Amino acid sequence: MKKRVAAIATVIVVVAGSIVIIASRPASNAVPTMKVTGAPFVRRVTAEGNLKAVKATPLTAPTRAPGALKIAWIADDGSLMKKDDIVVRFDPTDFQKELLNGNEDHATANNNMTKTDVQASATRTNLHRDANQARIEMEIAKRFNFDDGEIFSKYQRIDAEVDAKLASDRMSHANNLLGVRDGLARTEHDLVSIEDKKASLRIQNATQGLQSLEIRAPYDGILVLQRDWRGDVPRVGSNVWPGMPLGEIPDLAKMKAEVFVLEADAAGLAVDKRAVLSLESNPSITYTGKVTQVDKLARPRVRGVPVQYFGVTITLDRNDPMMKPGARVRAIVDVENRAKAFAIPRQALFEKDGKKLVYRRDHGKFVAVPVDIATSSAGRVVVIRGLQDGDELALVDPTEKKSGA
Repeated sequence: MKKRVAAIATVIVVVAGSIVIIASRPASNAVPTMKVTGAPFVRRVTAEGNLKAVKATPLTAPTRAPGALKIAWIADDGSLMKKDDIVVRFDPTDFQKELLNGNEDHATANNNMTKTDVQASATRTNLHRDANQARIEMEIAKRFNFDDGEIFSKYQRIDAEVDAKLASDRMSHANNLLGVRDGLARTEHDLVSIEDKKASLRIQNATQGLQSLEIRAPYDGILVLQRDWRGDVPRVGSNVWPGMPLGEIPDLAKMKAEVFVLEADAAGLAVDKRAVLSLESNPSITYTGKVTQVDKLARPRVRGVPVQYFGVTITLDRNDPMMKPGARVRAIVDVENRAKAFAIPRQALFEKDGKKLVYRRDHGKFVAVPVDIATSSAGRVVVIRGLQDGDELALVDPTEKKSGA
């Protein structure tokens, strides 16, 4: 009897222990949560680039040149220039040859003009002489009348009539031919005039080219040559066209930095964002500035490399004598700087009906709360409106039915 009672008591204790274990174990469909607390949030991106003067006088190939110019000599990139120093000198060979050919064409046109005028004058004189001779013959034929049949034979009358008709036709032909020859002479004169104008134009272009063989520095400064898409500067033997930029002489009183930000890091990048810069040559000294321009489209920095960057212009708050155009700089831009924000895991943010929302526990239930977000990364999202300190958020959607619930 005692053994039976002991066995029953043991079973009761085991059952009671099982009930305690089951009651303390969380339900299989419980929603995992987290509590949020606001804190200052700062997001910075790094960028690299070069210094550039805010104001600079561009140096371009002379616009008065009639065609391509070949560089015969050019100052080194970064040279210290004085006012009126020669920066670029061009090869005059082509223009000298063009001037010589133009003078020869002009002389040939003048000779042809003289020849045309002499020939036209001689032709006009001969035609006037023929017309005058025909007129005299016609007057003689009319003066001596051979109409009397009793005195003159029929043959004489017919011959006189033919002579008068022939003289009249010869005079008309001479006058008509004179008009045609005058027209031809004027046409030839115009053609020769066109050739002469072409020669004059060649002479003018060659003269302008010879007058555009040098580019001089407008004031004292450092020469910064223009680089092409390959990164090369103009060199001796290169052909340039009128108006083509060759370089610039910057004003060193005020500098700016042109840097490049990775496309993936450019979210939130805008004008008036603050930045801190340092020169690669002396990184221990920092300079402050603000963003004044951001490119609308991203583009590659290196030809053939698909990585894209946004170009950013940063104006410096102060300058330093050690700053030189083209110097490499490293910048840190404050893309976001908020006094209070909430960084939550990405799985705590949901989107329904086009709205961003979270599920906040309220008196044991989860309530959908719309929120506004700023930026995000692969794992976290910054919420700037809609949350308060101590809010408990669901990490999964509590409205979805779980399988096996």
